[in-house]
This record gives sequence, structure tokens and C-alpha cells, in this order.
Amino acid sequence: MEKKLIIFMPSIEGGGVEKNFFIISNYLADKIKNVTLITADKKFNKKFSKIKIINPKKIFNKNHGRIIKYLYCLIELIKILLKNNKNLVLSFQANLYCIIISKILGSNIIIRANSSPSGWAKNFFKRKIFTIILKFANSIIVNSQDLKVEFKNKFSVPAECIYNPLDKKNIIKKSKENINFSFFKKNILKIITVGRLVDQKDHLTLLKALKVAKCKLRFSALVIGSGIKDKILKKFIINNNLKKEIKIIKFQKNPYKYLKLADIFILSSKFEGLPNVLLEALSLKKFVISSDCLTGPREILDSGKGGILFNTGNYKDLSKKIIYFYNNYNKNIIKKKIAYGYKRLFRFDYKLNLNKYLKLVIIHLNK
Repeated sequence: MEKKLIIFMPSIEGGGVEKNFFIISNYLADKIKNVTLITADKKFNKKFSKIKIINPKKIFNKNHGRIIKYLYCLIELIKILLKNNKNLVLSFQANLYCIIISKILGSNIIIRANSSPSGWAKNFFKRKIFTIILKFANSIIVNSQDLKVEFKNKFSVPAECIYNPLDKKNIIKKSKENINFSFFKKNILKIITVGRLVDQKDHLTLLKALKVAKCKLRFSALVIGSGIKDKILKKFIINNNLKKEIKIIKFQKNPYKYLKLADIFILSSKFEGLPNVLLEALSLKKFVISSDCLTGPREILDSGKGGILFNTGNYKDLSKKIIYFYNNYNKNIIKKKIAYGYKRLFRFDYKLNLNKYLKLVIIHLNK
């Protein structure tokens, strides 16, 4: 019986992780004959080509949590592996459950971790569970060198770093799409951030920093994203008289046309893996200020050579960095950082990193 590559992604939510997921999955399907995707979400089916997709007959809505989606997909995975346990599983989510099922049924499994364990393995019990089970994976892929070190230190397991494949040409092409956006006015600082409105992204620190900076400069700040923190953030804007300066718009399929108009991109996350938005901002030669969170920003910006890092969660420090940029906007120190950040993007080359995924998958398929 012919071996299959089984890609496991129960919940597709449309963020930065999903961008990489679409790119990697389609690239593998273009190079490998027999690829099957198991997912509980149907709305993104058109994003895939040459892939057999296993979906539930019933559409899961927003009220269905991840546990229900995971349960459906894990049952489907068991069905496939019972028919042929020589298949290879590539898991983008529910990694522990996938490892357990794959090992019980005698299948090889590659897992991909995309964010720092500081966000999902905080307590001793969780770390112990992960330390035990992760050892049974055939390969672990992480998307930054810092994350590789974290896996070694926290779980005592080796991991292979494969950077997110950056499609720079596509980003630049999409950024040229026409847009009429009057919120960004001339002769004032134009600030942008893009990301889900969730606790991890810590937009509140950014808003607090902008409140402080308002006394020192004129700016327009655009927040692009959707999520459970939407009402809290909008309430902060209203209560602090920031409606003229800060605007929140929902998730955009093409954020690059907005990003192109900005002077500066700010990331305020509490933790990351390798944040795509920083790579995308650098691709459009935007100046970047980012939290020095685990993991990714320091690696992308080469410890501040390609942008500015601020202390994670410290709105006063962020405010100082924004004011610093404003006061040095046209000076060589800013131009040099932008040029350096752009030059260093070769590490995230599209084909280079996709070929690393392909090589690893073929090795395990041939075992």
C-alpha cells in the first residue's frame, strides 16, 4: 500500500501561523504525490491544491471550541492510520495527542511548534508532560534558533530550526494594490500594528505607550486585527480620548497595502515563535519596534541592529522608543537600521526553507 503524508491541522483561524501552513502544505503537495489534510474547518478549502481534504459533514461554528475540532480530527487520524500505519503524520496542532496516537499505531510523526513554550507550558506539570511525550516524536520542527534552544532547555529534546518561508515578491506585489485610506494624514507619524486581538499580542501595552507619546508628538496609529480583546481595546481608546489618534479595523486579507503607507511597524507581543509580521514589515522597508519577547524578534532584528527592541510589557519603555524614532526619523541611524533589516531577510528565503521541509518529509517517508 502506498504511503501517504497526513497533514494534521484541526483548527484554521486565518492568522500568521495559517499563512505558513498554507504555503508549506501546498508546496509539499506539489512535490509529493499522496497528501491528505485533516481539518475541522471548511472555509479555507479553496486555499489548497493537489490535496485530499478530510472535513466533517457538519460545519463547526465559532461556538465549537478547539477540543471538539481536535476530537473529530483525531478520530479521522486513527481511521487512516489503522488502514496503513506506514503513513507519515505532519502535525501543526494538537501535537501531544498526535504523537500518542501515531506511536500507539506504529506510525512516524513530525511535529511543528510555532510559539515559545513560555506561552503554553507555564507550569511544572505541563512541562513534565511535554518533556515525556515530545521525546517520542520522530522529528520536531521549530521556526527560530531561540525556540530550538528553549526546547532543549525546557524539554531536553532536540529540534530542527526551519525558518518561516518568506514570499517577499508576493508581499511587495500585494502592497501595490490601490487604497483610499484618509486616516493616515500627511505630516504626522503613521504607526501600524497587525495581529489577532488576543492577550498574547498585548495591544494594551501599545495603547498605553501611545497615550504617553501623545504629549510629545502627533500620530495616527492603525491596529489591524480581530479577536476577543476588541471591546476592551476600544473602551481604552474612548476612555483615554484617543479616538482621533487610534483606529482599529478588523482582520484584512491584504494588510500590506496599509503597511506600505506607514512609517513604523510596532509589535507588542508577550511571546512569539517567529513573527511573520516583522518579516513582512521589513520586506516593505518599514522601521520596526518590537517587544524583546521569547522568541523571534531579537533573532529577526539581530539584537537591535535591524530595528529597536523594548522591554516586553513595559509601555513606558515603548513610548520612549517611539519618541526616539520620531526625533530621529530622517537621520542616518534610522536609515541604516532599515537597510540592515532588509538585507538580512535572505535567511528566510522562500524556496530555501520550503526545500528543508521537503527534505525532512522525504527522509521520514522513505523510512
